[in-house]
Amino acid sequence: MLTVILSIVIFLIFGVVFSIIILNSQSEKRKRLMRVVKGSSSRNASSQSSSNLQNNKKPNLAKKLNEAENEAKKEKKSDTIKEKIQQSGMEISVNQFWLASVVSCLVVAGLAKMMGVSPFLMIMSVIIGFFGVPRVVLNFKIGRRQKKFMEDFPDALDSMMRLLKAGMPVSEAIKMVAREFEGPMGEEMGRIFDQQKIGIPLPEAVLNAAKRMPLAEMQMFATAIAIQTQTGSSLSEVLQNLSAVIRSRFKLARKVKALSSEAKASAMIIGALPCVVAGGMYFINREYIEVLFTDPTGKFLLGCAIGWMFCGVLVMRQMINFKV
Repeated sequence: MLTVILSIVIFLIFGVVFSIIILNSQSEKRKRLMRVVKGSSSRNASSQSSSNLQNNKKPNLAKKLNEAENEAKKEKKSDTIKEKIQQSGMEISVNQFWLASVVSCLVVAGLAKMMGVSPFLMIMSVIIGFFGVPRVVLNFKIGRRQKKFMEDFPDALDSMMRLLKAGMPVSEAIKMVAREFEGPMGEEMGRIFDQQKIGIPLPEAVLNAAKRMPLAEMQMFATAIAIQTQTGSSLSEVLQNLSAVIRSRFKLARKVKALSSEAKASAMIIGALPCVVAGGMYFINREYIEVLFTDPTGKFLLGCAIGWMFCGVLVMRQMINFKV
């Protein structure tokens, strides 16, 4: 009973300290990122000619993208499991997802029982196995699919821009992009074209694609298609500016990644060092370290150490992870 109470108290302390550190790191990260963006914008503005209308539209479009992302974060509601499955690109039903959650729960609970953890940790393992692990996998697949989509999006926009300047209709340009590109880009553009063929208006089809791919750039693309359909404005110029802004954001993201590579390597070494030392100690002097796995006090200390290491890794990840 005393072990359970101490575990609850320590987890509460972990949560409070971790929340404070994360909030401080996120605020500092936003400040540093804004300084980098403002510095880059001022240098670009000084190097460009004020008479160049094409270049003057890019900062405005970048500003609109940032505003769209901020509005999406403020108004974002928790997506349902069905929507998340669509965003991940997996061809499974909601029932199959819950079945996989049950299997994950049984596996995690079985591993916890083999380790002989306390009842409190067993309950936490069951909750994590059922609600945590499947959603982590789902979010990972969503992030990977969105990243792949964004890598192909500028090239797809450039292809559509050239096709539109050659006199091809928007629907045919989308069809050509779906045919030429593979992966998430080809899938989404193919769905847009297929929905249009069965009678769904083009703006609505693109808006449905933006729901499956909830990115600010995709929202801007859907807005441009809707405006062009209603007013007949020049879509090629908007696509060209959007492609240039996305490439600039990629360039800044790669620069941030290069500058933070040393900190990431240090974090990986620090995070792996306890595991390497424990593994070496297990093979060199097994009786010395087996106390952590057999004695109740050793299990409690081992759980505390794993919890602290987990919090430390998350804090280091938040400190070196910049969103551009």
